[in-house]
Amino acid sequence: MSDLYHVSSSPHVRAKDTTSRIMLYVIIALLPASLFGIYNFGIRALLVIVATISSCLISEILYNMIVHKKQTIDDLSAVVTGLLLALNLPVTLPLWEAAIGGAFAIIFVKCLFGGLGQNFMNPALGARCFLLIAFAADMTNFVTDTYTGATPLAAMRNGEAVNTMDMLIGRTGGTIGETSAIAILIGAIFMILMGVIDLKIPASYIISFVVFMVLFGGHGLDGNFITAQLCGGGLMLGAFFMATDYVTSPITPRGQIIFGICCGILTGLFRTFGANAEGVSFAIILSNLLVPMIEKLTIPRAFGQVKAAKKEEGGK
Repeated sequence: MSDLYHVSSSPHVRAKDTTSRIMLYVIIALLPASLFGIYNFGIRALLVIVATISSCLISEILYNMIVHKKQTIDDLSAVVTGLLLALNLPVTLPLWEAAIGGAFAIIFVKCLFGGLGQNFMNPALGARCFLLIAFAADMTNFVTDTYTGATPLAAMRNGEAVNTMDMLIGRTGGTIGETSAIAILIGAIFMILMGVIDLKIPASYIISFVVFMVLFGGHGLDGNFITAQLCGGGLMLGAFFMATDYVTSPITPRGQIIFGICCGILTGLFRTFGANAEGVSFAIILSNLLVPMIEKLTIPRAFGQVKAAKKEEGGK
């Protein structure tokens, strides 16, 4: 009779969403930026995307085979990592370097720390920063047949004027997926409507960044400057698609806001006072490292818990 009863541990109420479904939503949300990147930079952009995604999938399959773990590529997380990495790379990057980046993201940032849910930083951003260190010249080469000048952020840093409308639409140089703010926002709206993300992290990220740039950017409340800073570089892509990563961002509501503020301030700090015109990748990764402390400080008090009463004087 006891065999008829099988009681599992809590929770007993389960959501219909699965990891693979959430990852599929993210892939769909990234399609506008991906398709525009291919349109903007040509078939070479598609080859970079294929290289990174293939590298991520192959690396995860081989790693799981070597360590005798169950294959996990059906959760689509490796595809998301490869696609995000590609969108953060210049179209001119040699394909073998893009493939190395995919392997680094999966093996060194994800799998060696226990797999999905255990990594301490976003794998795509970790791989991008690795490639920036290992292949600095190739990672900062944005010269193509279509765009031969400096990226908008680099141009602004040199005191040159930029066309904010071109930056909004995406008619500029840069990485494959960062150029069109409109395409990124279309994907972000889709994720919000599907309930994949909410606005706590992106909103606190963007607002804190704007406040920092107004105070320390040297242009005050210059609308064109602020708009260009928001549309330029990987800020929009990072705020909506990488800072919101479930694994490497806080789970507490207050913690998410603090995390977003850290990302915004660090991005502004790097862009204003750093040697590079960008700063989103390093800002998010450094904020990822602060997540355990942020969660510890913002975790809600357990229901019914009270502070221990102070002992009365006299030893009572």
